[in-house]
Amino acid sequence: MSIVHLQAIEGLFQSYGYAVIILGIMLESMGMPLPGESLMIAAALYAATTHQLNIFLLVPLAAAGAIAGDQVGYFIGRFIGYRLLAHWGQKLGLSNDRLELGRYLFRRYGGTVVFLGRFVAILRTFVALLAGANRMPWHTFLIWNALGGIGWTSLYGFGAYLLGDAAQRLSGPIGIALGIAAGAALIAAVVFVNRNEAGLLEDARQEMRNP
Repeated sequence: MSIVHLQAIEGLFQSYGYAVIILGIMLESMGMPLPGESLMIAAALYAATTHQLNIFLLVPLAAAGAIAGDQVGYFIGRFIGYRLLAHWGQKLGLSNDRLELGRYLFRRYGGTVVFLGRFVAILRTFVALLAGANRMPWHTFLIWNALGGIGWTSLYGFGAYLLGDAAQRLSGPIGIALGIAAGAALIAAVVFVNRNEAGLLEDARQEMRNP
């Protein structure tokens, strides 16, 4: 994070306080490409160096913004995203069978995807929309969304607060490492699904027949 960028964010903290953190993280969780990770770290550093923000209030409010944003993103995906996939999916290679398979995979493994997705920038932006579009049960999504939101804001908020300036130097390598790990996991998952699509689809149909 550049000095100019950091100073601009600190100016927002001075003017609007906690509202900037809540709104920024909530909008990112709804699907907007905003730097939620940088915002969380900057807010925690600002709290540590100026004491104008209370870290024990900042982290729960940021978690509330993350959870609320993801819930909105989930319902957008559920009521709009699925219709778009059903209408345009054929042109993207998403047949009705594959849409059904996607719903099954989110139903069975969605909790893990939602929780871990909170810690990876790209997934953090889109996982709620995907969960909604794939009809993941809303109560299951709420539980894992809450756990992920609390875990993520606590890790970055309290971590940056305690580490101070070192958190800025570590955030880049940590983000890259998490991104590589998530990418490798995603590739492995895609390969596995492609090789076992017929069997997984049969499992999905069996489970749908016997909920």
